[in-house]
Amino acid sequence: MNPSTRLAIVLSHPTQYYSPWFRWLRANTGLTFKVFYLWEFGVRETRDPRFAAAFKWDVDLLSGYESEFIPNRSAQPGTETFRGLDNPSLCARLETWNPGALLLFGYNWLSHQRALWWARWQGIPVLFRGDSHLLGRGSLPFARQLALTLLFRQFAAVTYVGRANRHYFETLRVSPERLYFAPHSVDAARFEAAEPMARIAAGSLRSALNLVDRCVVLFAGKFHADKQPLELLRAFAAVATARDALVFVGDGPEKASLQDLARAHPHACVRFLPFANQTEMPARYLLADVVALPARGSYETWGLAVNEAMHLGVPCLVSDRVGCQADLVEDGETGWVFPSENSAALAATLRSALNSTAEERSRRGRAARARVAHYTYRQTSAGLLEALAATPIR
Repeated sequence: MNPSTRLAIVLSHPTQYYSPWFRWLRANTGLTFKVFYLWEFGVRETRDPRFAAAFKWDVDLLSGYESEFIPNRSAQPGTETFRGLDNPSLCARLETWNPGALLLFGYNWLSHQRALWWARWQGIPVLFRGDSHLLGRGSLPFARQLALTLLFRQFAAVTYVGRANRHYFETLRVSPERLYFAPHSVDAARFEAAEPMARIAAGSLRSALNLVDRCVVLFAGKFHADKQPLELLRAFAAVATARDALVFVGDGPEKASLQDLARAHPHACVRFLPFANQTEMPARYLLADVVALPARGSYETWGLAVNEAMHLGVPCLVSDRVGCQADLVEDGETGWVFPSENSAALAATLRSALNSTAEERSRRGRAARARVAHYTYRQTSAGLLEALAATPIR
């Protein structure tokens, strides 16, 4: 990589996953870069339609690296629609900063398309980062596959986050020499530093919820149909014993249905905790013996909560449609895996997890921690820098 390379990064909004990575990049590499944000979600209290709640993250998302917010004129700012990111001044701000290369996170918004074609017009190479997969879909409709194949020809390099994501790009005929592994990762150092105090907090929470000596399964996230929280609760009610508990942490459109279903099964020990912000999450994960992410369809492109839990040594139970499964969750080794559309298989897999011994869960937890140790900001940065080094910079 040319040490004078100036990389402009276009990203929808600050996130708890990417902001610490940018800070790590700035502190640990010689890369000169600037992040251009298109929406203030995460740093200003905003309603998340999938959580059905308004919040902002309680961790620092902006210090330690250079960034700029570009005014968004969309009547409904967000990532749910193509015009949710409409920032007319983006290209002018990019031109003022004068990058040698551009990194786009995603493509399916108006401003991202503007930036792509502006860069192509200027002769600036564009790199792409996304995490889509074809799990559960088989193949794309012909017209969409053709359009995406043509789109991805515009990128000088593509970083992929894992095996399912690489297969997606290969299906769209992205050549191997343009593919670079830059795995999805989280702020492992923050989670590991928080672990001692989080274990104390988790123990107190177990006592407060009357869960001492129970095998606790945790679902943390958005109560949305794509994540199958209702199916998880039905399976738990069918197989749980008096030694087991299921804890839901979060919010979303299925909350009322979940609470009604829990009341309909009074024999099952089910607890609900409110949405937990970032500083609270280590204690929530450590409350659990097993973290469950039974998502289906193409919605769960990766599942970064799995990374977080595994960094804390908590094994995970996931469906085969979760994007990270092939990389991180190996049935019998680092967790449990079931076919996403098979409710009987979910119940059987959950029973297996609940019936496992504490030593067996501990063994899988240790293996999970060792597996995810290779999915850190260092590895993600190495992939990005390799892609830049291979890209002819203007």
